[in-house]
Amino acid sequence: MSDRTEQEYIFTITGEYANERIDSVLSFLLEDYSRNYIQKLITDKHINVNNHSVKKNYILSDGDVITVSMPDPVPCDAVPEDIPLDIVYEDEDLIVVNKPKGMVVHPAAGNPSGTLVNALLYHCGSLSVINGTERPGIVHRIDKDTSGLLVCAKSDEAYKGLQSQFAEHSITRVYRAVVYFGFDEENGTVDAPIGRDPKNRLRMAITEDGTRAVTHWRVIERFKGITE
Repeated sequence: MSDRTEQEYIFTITGEYANERIDSVLSFLLEDYSRNYIQKLITDKHINVNNHSVKKNYILSDGDVITVSMPDPVPCDAVPEDIPLDIVYEDEDLIVVNKPKGMVVHPAAGNPSGTLVNALLYHCGSLSVINGTERPGIVHRIDKDTSGLLVCAKSDEAYKGLQSQFAEHSITRVYRAVVYFGFDEENGTVDAPIGRDPKNRLRMAITEDGTRAVTHWRVIERFKGITE
């Protein structure tokens, strides 16, 4: 469980997080901050365990109390940057881009520039700011090391419409993945609730109290030991 004051986070470690590195656990618990930024906070002694400073590879134990004292935030208003974009579609209200692997979607602690948002601001001039000045136009996101299409809003009306569609699950998202060993069948459906893995809180798993998730899958190609 955690308690938060204005600039301080306090986490009490239970068995689900025990025996894990502190930087890994905090990058999960503090999802708005990158692992590199968390490691810097540890090095700069902004993070203590049981009132003592630790190293970034410290292995947590059951009952450890982590205190995170955030330094005063540095303004990080995104600025336009001339970064090439792979534009798939664009009109007056929205733009669809193919984000490459290795690009962060929006500025955050540890990633103040070189993001998709910086590139969009240069290309579009302005974006919807409903989602905040550091995440303009961003309706949904994918991880840094994942490539794929992102739809971004230029206008506030477009943002509201897209956000509503994502909330209602009326938008279909298609992913390509490589699976070890694969399936005997050629297609199927996985309809199972997904939540935090009770044995490893740093990953997702099928759990009884998870959120319903429906995935329709089909085999594209088979290789030795893996399936796409």
